[in-house]
Amino acid sequence: MKLPEHSELIVVGGGPVGATLALLAARAGRQVTLLEARAHDAGRRDDPRVLALSHASQQALLAAGGWPDSLAATAIDTVHISQQGSFGRTLIQCDDLKLPHLGYTVSYPDLNQALDAALAASSVRVIHGAEVQGLHSLSAYAQVCFAHQGHTRQMTGRLVALAEGGALAAQLPGMRRHEHDYQQSALICRVDVSVPHQGMAFERFAVDGPLALLPCGDAMMLVWTRQGAAAEALTACDDADFIAQLQAAIGDRLGAITGVGARACVPLRLKFALRTVSGRVALVGNAAQTMHPVAAQGLNLGLRDAVGLVDSLAGARDIGEAAVLAGFARQRQLDRRAVTGFTHSLIQLFDRHDPLLNAARGLGLTLLDNIAPLRRAFAGHLVFGVGG
Repeated sequence: MKLPEHSELIVVGGGPVGATLALLAARAGRQVTLLEARAHDAGRRDDPRVLALSHASQQALLAAGGWPDSLAATAIDTVHISQQGSFGRTLIQCDDLKLPHLGYTVSYPDLNQALDAALAASSVRVIHGAEVQGLHSLSAYAQVCFAHQGHTRQMTGRLVALAEGGALAAQLPGMRRHEHDYQQSALICRVDVSVPHQGMAFERFAVDGPLALLPCGDAMMLVWTRQGAAAEALTACDDADFIAQLQAAIGDRLGAITGVGARACVPLRLKFALRTVSGRVALVGNAAQTMHPVAAQGLNLGLRDAVGLVDSLAGARDIGEAAVLAGFARQRQLDRRAVTGFTHSLIQLFDRHDPLLNAARGLGLTLLDNIAPLRRAFAGHLVFGVGG
């Protein structure tokens, strides 16, 4: 296969953020090449993750052609926020924002399959098995070096957008990242319960670590943050012991836990790029930031990065010009800093448990629940981002 030597926009990373960026840019009339390190569909169908997407993210995917009517998604209409062992709770509902739904859950393999189909039907040139090894930004273009089918290839572009895990950004001048190891892991599994969820998601700040239960079909998907050793022990224990510990943490709001699926454990780190632009290279999604899963904001923030970059390129003759990319960086700065700071602060706020602090947090949740303008503003930031 003869590979192109130049593309107006080169997107590195074919996950949901990179694929959405490529599709939106192509629909805006840009010439786009997507470089994906994995072979076509390799390892994606076995991924156990379930993604929580806000209404705004669903609209972005719909605009990109990556949200077909056939996609198996479960609507989230209400979010119930509480803490274990103390009073106070907040209910956020779709009616607060006059939306049909606050968001949706969808399996990672299903979303990737939908995006792959959209890419196949688009003008985007997708190169699978392209492992990027080098990246250079020059005055008039950026150059990408990658391995493909046993050969080293080179490609130039007016702009390169990194949407991979963030390792390539270290090759760029002036790129620095703030990192924090939470010494925690997220335990993920399916949970069957006796009471129908009716479109309600639960965010529970339990004594042993925050947990989220997301509606997923007729079941729930659990994301439970625990200290590293505790998470490993919960992953290895038998189902009866695990169910007993989880039931104690969530109470009886969903009735009895009747079954659990296979458990997976993912270490948690905060990584935040202090800059999102270097020369003719822009960072989006996990290349720009990875964060704690509390409040389920990581992918939603990344999709807003993708939309923001495409919007910033509108009308530009040279999409890699410094002024164009400076506008993108400014447009995304407030949302990135506010959301990563918010999720990080939540972990600090709910990490300690004593009667006085529990009471203060309970009062805060009660006030948020009862002051409608405050609750609507909070919900709006979760769904649409900050400054959006």
